[in-house]
Amino acid sequence: MTSLEIGFLLIGLLVGLVLFGMHIAYALLGVAFLGIWMIRGSLDLSFRMLELTAYSGISDYLFATIPLFVLMGLLVSVSNVGRDTFEVAEALLKRMLCGLGVATVAANTVFAAVTGVSIASAAVFTRVAVPEMTRHGYKASFSSGTVAGSSVLGMLIPPSLLLIIYGVLAEVSIGSMFIAGIVPGVMLALGFVAMLMALAGLAPRFVFADPKAAQERRAEAGIHLSLGEIIWKLVPIVLLIVLVLGGLYTGYFTPTEAGGIGAFGALLIAIGRRTLDRRRLWQVMKQTGTVSVSILLLLVAASFYSRMLSIAGLPNAIETLVVESGFGHWGFIFVYVLVVFLMGMILDSTSILLIVVPIAAPIAQGLGFDLFHFGIITVIAVEIGLLTPPFGISVFTVHNTLNDPGTSVESIFLATLPFIAVMLFVLGVIIAVPETATLFLR
Repeated sequence: MTSLEIGFLLIGLLVGLVLFGMHIAYALLGVAFLGIWMIRGSLDLSFRMLELTAYSGISDYLFATIPLFVLMGLLVSVSNVGRDTFEVAEALLKRMLCGLGVATVAANTVFAAVTGVSIASAAVFTRVAVPEMTRHGYKASFSSGTVAGSSVLGMLIPPSLLLIIYGVLAEVSIGSMFIAGIVPGVMLALGFVAMLMALAGLAPRFVFADPKAAQERRAEAGIHLSLGEIIWKLVPIVLLIVLVLGGLYTGYFTPTEAGGIGAFGALLIAIGRRTLDRRRLWQVMKQTGTVSVSILLLLVAASFYSRMLSIAGLPNAIETLVVESGFGHWGFIFVYVLVVFLMGMILDSTSILLIVVPIAAPIAQGLGFDLFHFGIITVIAVEIGLLTPPFGISVFTVHNTLNDPGTSVESIFLATLPFIAVMLFVLGVIIAVPETATLFLR
């Protein structure tokens, strides 16, 4: 059996192990270890490669970015910034068609710019936005679907953990990946707003429990805030965004320094708002450690897996196969996106990146793709998987957080379909027009 045949069999084994419930990190480590052993015929080499990867895989200063941004996001979550952002958006947009839906998207967009985790956004705005939207006549399923659909912005608008993970796996600048995500993130948010307003105008029964009553009370809906209250609620989040992203994009901070500054700023906000006692601080620190160690272990496993693929010669073989098959540039990206969609139905977003990026990134580069452009395509395709059944982790997060027997998982999945349609449209535009991702990188 050739090394290529072994490599292809091991990819099948990896997918099978993950589908049967094995943790992705252990599956990657086990398959990579077995692969090196089988290809080189040396158990000692497998152990030495594992030892080398465990150290070199995450020893770089850059990897401190992960725990720092995770800590920043968790501190922002406990400081009630999400609730205040939604209240301001509600006050400003309440007279707009589908105003509370638009407010949810707007608040999610701002919140994403400081957390970078879609699941955090889904959990926060399920508690904040869904009860308020339902109280003002929106269908509970539509309200939940709006939160789930707009929560995926956290994976694209920088700083995003998925962009960090992709940058590490593809060996490209994380700061540049953040910059590449700006225009696509704004496009996605504006697309969601346009879609919500169109649905409210053209299919009000999809949006409202009683369209006529909802229209009559639109002018009175929501809370009323003075200019001073709006400024008071927005100042912390705006300052944090300007501090972190402004310093990062101007080149004043490295990504790691931006994460440290952001975490410190989020700590000051939480202390200033008196939402951080000893118990919550311990929970935040413990959760930061848990999330960070999980991600770093995954990256070590992915690095080991990537080395096994290189030893097997798999990326070069697949690239040759793609070129000789006549697929070409467009055929490859079509098949790749389709594969990511299908994987999104059964795997979480991080697992998909860890499996496909080490294989696909070298092939894409060989076919002439800019790796920053390819990264944005990958992340949006993965994001769509967060909303598609049967896995749909964002949908299940909203459903479990809402804990409402009257709102089924199926109805939330149905309500997210318009968001998926917008994401597919934006993805098509980004694939066809690479400048949407690389505009600020030139």
